[in-house]
Amino acid sequence: MIGNIKTESSYMSNRYRAQGPEAEFEPGSGGRVLRNLLDIRSVRKMAEFESGALYNATEQAIDEAQLEQRFRANDIRHIHRLWLGDIYPWAGEYREVNISKGGFMFAAAHLIPDLMEEFEQGALRCFTPCRYTLVEEQAYALAIVHAELVLIHPFREGNGRCARLLAMLMGLQAGLPALNFGGISGEEKRRYIGAIHAAMGRDYTPMTTIFKNVITRTLRFQARLTRD
Repeated sequence: MIGNIKTESSYMSNRYRAQGPEAEFEPGSGGRVLRNLLDIRSVRKMAEFESGALYNATEQAIDEAQLEQRFRANDIRHIHRLWLGDIYPWAGEYREVNISKGGFMFAAAHLIPDLMEEFEQGALRCFTPCRYTLVEEQAYALAIVHAELVLIHPFREGNGRCARLLAMLMGLQAGLPALNFGGISGEEKRRYIGAIHAAMGRDYTPMTTIFKNVITRTLRFQARLTRD
């Protein structure tokens, strides 16, 4: 169930550029591993630890989530803290640094509290609990919530994985199996990045297509498991 969540290590090479206290790296890591509570300096070890923590956090989040739950901003902070609370001191806290990736600047840090409040009163209020039955409706709801959360990028690290976990919880509300994100790589990953950029202009069609593919792939995989 959980293994299909793509693992990423929290290091900065070819990823984010940041300024401020949260940009500090673990001494001895060669500027590749963020300062953490476990004194981990190895990229590989951090990736393994984060992956295991994500597995456990996903299990707990699924146990805690309710089918009729309307998710709020604090629920997302809780999910992030469940996952990274034993690793980083800022887990579950909104970032205080501005970050960019590949020349793309995410929301300014000082705007995040207000943006998350708008997100709660807007997309989260509109699309959760996610009780849609048609794939097109499910994909549209997941696309908007996912894209808006990723664009805000409320946390120092782990925003994409946190957003995928939220999508999984919404999918379960809609009666779907745990979503399989394993196909988002290569050309599909490039389309995903393009869909994030399109969502900046409130064009959610590309991201809806991404989620239709995710749902279709998930249902096919579940059908194979049932047959076997």
